[in-house]
This record gives sequence, C-alpha cells and structure tokens, in this order.
Amino acid sequence: MIAVIDFGSQYTQLIARRVRECRVYSEIYSHLIDIDELENKDIEGLIFSGGPGSVYQKRYYLSRDFFELGVPILGICYGMQLTAQMLGGVVKHSKTREYGHAVITAKSVPLFARLPNRFNVWMSHGDSVESLPSDAQVIAQTKATPIAGFRLGNIYGLQFHPEVHHTQYGKKIINNFVTSVCKAKKAWSMDKFIDEQVDNIKRAVGRDKVLCAVSGGIDSTVAAALTTRAVGKNFIGIFVDNGLLRHREKEEVMQTIGSRINLKVVNAKKSFLRKLADVKNPERKRKIIGREFIRIFESEARKIKNIKFLVQGTLYPDVIESGKGIGPSAVIKSHHNVGGLPRKMRLKVIEPLRPLFKDEVRKLGRLLKLPASFIGRKPFPGPGLAVRIVGPVTEKRLNILRQADKILIAEASKLKMYGDIWQIFAVLLPLGSVGVMGDKRTYDSVCAIRAVCSEDGMTADWVRLPQEFLGRVARRIANEVKGINRVVFDITSKPPATIEWE
Repeated sequence: MIAVIDFGSQYTQLIARRVRECRVYSEIYSHLIDIDELENKDIEGLIFSGGPGSVYQKRYYLSRDFFELGVPILGICYGMQLTAQMLGGVVKHSKTREYGHAVITAKSVPLFARLPNRFNVWMSHGDSVESLPSDAQVIAQTKATPIAGFRLGNIYGLQFHPEVHHTQYGKKIINNFVTSVCKAKKAWSMDKFIDEQVDNIKRAVGRDKVLCAVSGGIDSTVAAALTTRAVGKNFIGIFVDNGLLRHREKEEVMQTIGSRINLKVVNAKKSFLRKLADVKNPERKRKIIGREFIRIFESEARKIKNIKFLVQGTLYPDVIESGKGIGPSAVIKSHHNVGGLPRKMRLKVIEPLRPLFKDEVRKLGRLLKLPASFIGRKPFPGPGLAVRIVGPVTEKRLNILRQADKILIAEASKLKMYGDIWQIFAVLLPLGSVGVMGDKRTYDSVCAIRAVCSEDGMTADWVRLPQEFLGRVARRIANEVKGINRVVFDITSKPPATIEWE
C-alpha cells in the first residue's frame, strides 16, 4: 500500500482517494506516528500531505526515520517544503503568494512521464523552497515560483497539488508515482469497500436495531442502503422536517424513497426555528442544528427498544472542514454532523462513508443499484437553507429564499450544461438594496447566485453560465419574489472561498 502522512491539509483524504483510483490501497497516518508502526506494514511508498502551518512551527515535526524506510517519497506543498528543509534545503516566506491556477514548465522525469512540458496546476501556498538540498534537481517551475518541483533520487517534491481536480494531469502524476516510481500492485476496488463496510456494520451492531438519519440526498441514501444490506429489518430511517428544506423537499423524499426503506418523518420546524432565532454567526448555526438533530434522534430512539446506534452519511469533506481529520487541520466550518455534534451522546455514531467523497459515493450508489434520481441529485447542505441565509434565519426569509431558489433551479434544469454543474443555488444576503419598481423606491434584499463545477467538493471553480440565462433568472427573481430587488452572481473559486457562503 501507499501511506499518506497527514500534516493537516484540506486535501489529505483526496490524496488517498487518488491513489485508490489507481487501484492501489492507501491509508492515512498522522505525522506523529511512530516509525515502528509503519515498518510492520507492506508500504511501497510515502506521500507527505500539505498543511496549514509553516516548516518553522515545531508542532509540524517529522522524524528523519521516514527517509530511512527506503521507499519512494512524494512531498506535496507543505510536504515538499518540509522534505526539502530536512534534507538540507532552505524554505522562506514568499514575496508573491500563489492561490489558484498557475502554469508550470516541467522536465522529463519519471513523475511526469508521458506529460507535456507545460500544463495548468493548482497552487495554494505562502512559503516556498528557496534553495534545494545537495544533488537535488529542479523539475518544475512557474513564473512566481522558480522551484515548483524537485527530485532527489526517488524523493520528489511538488509545490502544487496534483490531487485536486483543477490540476491538469494530476491523476496521471499520482499514477506515475504509484505505479512507475513505487512499482505498486493494482489490487483495490470499490466493491471491496462495500464488502468491508457491510462487515464492519454487522460486527459493530450485532442484533441491535439501527437508527439512520435520512435526508433524501445521495449521502444518507447510500449510507441507508449499506446499513440495510448489513442489518436488514433492524434498520429504521428518520427524516427530520426541520423547516430549513428546499421547496417540496419533504414531498419529493417521501415519493422517491419512502416506499423503499422503513422511513419515519418527524416534524420539528418550530423547534429548529426557535433555537435559531436571532443567531447570526454561521458556526453557532451549524452547532445548534447539529445538537437539535441529535436531540430528535435520541428522543426517537427512546421510543424503540434496543436502539444503540445512529448511522449518518458523513463524508470526508465534512470531516476535514470541521477540523476533525487525522492531522492538525484548521477548522473551516463545523458541519452539523461532525463539529456540530454534542460531546455526550447516548447513541453511538456509525459513519460508513466517512473516508469518501461525493463522486465516490455516487459510484457506490450505482454499485448498490440505487435509482438514477438519487445518484444525480445536486448536493444540499445538512443545515439546509440556514447556511444559505447570511444572517438571522426567519420564516419570512426562508420563504423568500425558497421562491428564489425554485426559480433558479427551474431555469437551470433547462440548460444543456445542467448535468455538468456540481452545485447551483441561491443565497439571501443581509444587505438592503435601493431599487425602483413601478416608479416607486424599494429597499429590499440582495440575492446571490452561486454555481460551481467540481469533482469532489474539495476544490471548485465557478461556472461560466450563459449571459442570457443570468439575465432571465435575475428578471424572474426580481419580478416574482417579493422582498428581492437585486441579483448578483458569485464568481469566486474554492479556494479562496468555500462553496457554501456559510
């Protein structure tokens, strides 16, 4: 296998996932792991992840023993900087930071085998390698970064992120490292993952009944399908109508999956809105929602005998953005089902999809023979419209946003490119905007349109929507939604922004 050493990067699991796409097994370990643990495993290569820190911070320590395992090493971003410094190079704060797209010029080395000498990459760094270790060679550079890659024997360093979707030929670079440099065998598959998770659930649950949080989205539906395969009639699904759903969300969920699984609907609109009253801070929103979900699940569990477990469709992006990864990750935002969970819970949480990304879950859905309507649904955040309303959440603002979002999706679904859009949605901003309607002055809210393309949600670029479409949507929202008089279009990538506004 390939061991990924985690220094807290937002993309660590994405590295492991890319290795798995090469049909090679991969595991993630903390940078603090004892080297003896790795020596007992059949490791064919090491990948050092990026991270939020600097090589000058002591908490990002790495033992030199890693370099004595005698296996190829690939350092990415911070992992490259740390590798270079530990082998005798010099790292300094860059005068020019690089975030987003850049063009590298690459040399002909095994890592870049069968690639052009110039291609687009994705950068996200403030520090850079200023001078290399003795006998190392520069293998890549950009206009802003003279040392964007280096090689020292079977040790490689890359300042850019080959694991992200927006790096051109990134998958080929990972494949070259895994198969050509490390000589690893291709023997892993998603079918094996299904078998492993079903066995894990069976061992954990035994004969007890299992409660499963079902939202109607692809994540919770696949988690429910896996759990049903493992426990059969002992599966009980709970759908919570929290008042934060899209237009006709509950009705669609009940029509499409209510007849397929044992599913109970709990109406909790009043309690969620009461707890969210006057709350502006997005972190507080997420944590309040997470705690309220758990309160409801535990209340439902008390009504049924032998309920000890709660299954959630948590994915790895939820985990890493909540700062709950293996390494010292920064908290980007606490997802309601991770950072929003209370410390003390009566139910034990099972998360069979925790190592995966959205598109991997869709592959699982196909293998589990779920309907295409589930697999193709656009992602919708667990906290619902609460994180698409910037500022306090009220019934009035929810209704305004639902109407705007309904118009946007109705128009977007007519586009030929709709299937290629990862996510498209409306956001209600806490801004008053002066307008004129029917010769009268208005002072209403601003609505933002957000549309991104992505593969896994870890990086994203804004979609170049047709001008005619944007004009039509803006006119309809302003004309048909009372309370909105201005529509704007968000053209920010991830990073620096996240996909959701809150």
